[in-house]
Amino acid sequence: MTPLVSVCMTTYNHEKYISQAIESVLCQRTTFSFEVVIGEDCSTDNTLAICRQYEAQHPDIVRVVTSEHNIGMHRNYRRTIEACRGKYIAMCDGDDWFSDENKLQMQVEMIEKSSADMCYTRSLRRGEDGSSAIYPECSLHTTLDDMLALNTAENCTTLALKSKILQYYGEVKPESKGWLTDDLPMWLWFAATQKIVAIDRVTAVHRVLATSVSHSHMWEKQLDFCYSLDTIMLWFDEHYNNNKLNHFLASRRQNRALWLLSYHGPISKYLKLWWHTCHEHPRLLLNLAPYGLLAKKLLWRMWQ
Repeated sequence: MTPLVSVCMTTYNHEKYISQAIESVLCQRTTFSFEVVIGEDCSTDNTLAICRQYEAQHPDIVRVVTSEHNIGMHRNYRRTIEACRGKYIAMCDGDDWFSDENKLQMQVEMIEKSSADMCYTRSLRRGEDGSSAIYPECSLHTTLDDMLALNTAENCTTLALKSKILQYYGEVKPESKGWLTDDLPMWLWFAATQKIVAIDRVTAVHRVLATSVSHSHMWEKQLDFCYSLDTIMLWFDEHYNNNKLNHFLASRRQNRALWLLSYHGPISKYLKLWWHTCHEHPRLLLNLAPYGLLAKKLLWRMWQ
């Protein structure tokens, strides 16, 4: 039987977490069939072995997609989505999990009742130190303007039509952009072109690891990732929003990057990035924040 919903689960070196992620899908209570498609990217730990065990125990639900060589996060994400057979795809990375056993049922009912293309909920963000916080703290956004100001769609809470996800890939071609994340541009595209609905309820847990694609102890990686997020938002504002929020987004990108560089890295890198952002957006020369951050950086160096 072809499943109505496929859960797309990409994983790499998640041996400590993958069982909880898979079990949280298997525990879903639905009136329809579903599957979990695990994109395993040649982990160096026991992740693949654990996935294979679940595949053997639940051959009608669990499928593992892998290869002989590591292909990287972006290609693994795309091939796992393409391997999904369901009309709808729900996302759940291998270190996250569904906390509500009715998640998939609620979202399918909501999306079909409202003739929407995507549905998401609130999440619980949990740190390795045991800390937790509900995300987002604000209202759940469904318009492009609001999503550009703050993306409130946590990847592990989303469910969308597979046909629309494939349309996004064909239209945006994210692989050619050099972006450092896959989920943000996808949900911005849905906000720009499709109908989004949201359920005001926590249904999934996003595990915030100290070291991951979006988090790092190395300031260089923090800078690259945050700069990429803001660049993605500028791209969508240009291509789908007539540059309506261009100055706001450009200022935010500059301020975030230079704030980080005011603490880390050489002054030359600070000045180079400042010049680059002002060259792209001349109005940023009037942005006062970088002048103050530079003064702070110079005083900090003199004090040291």
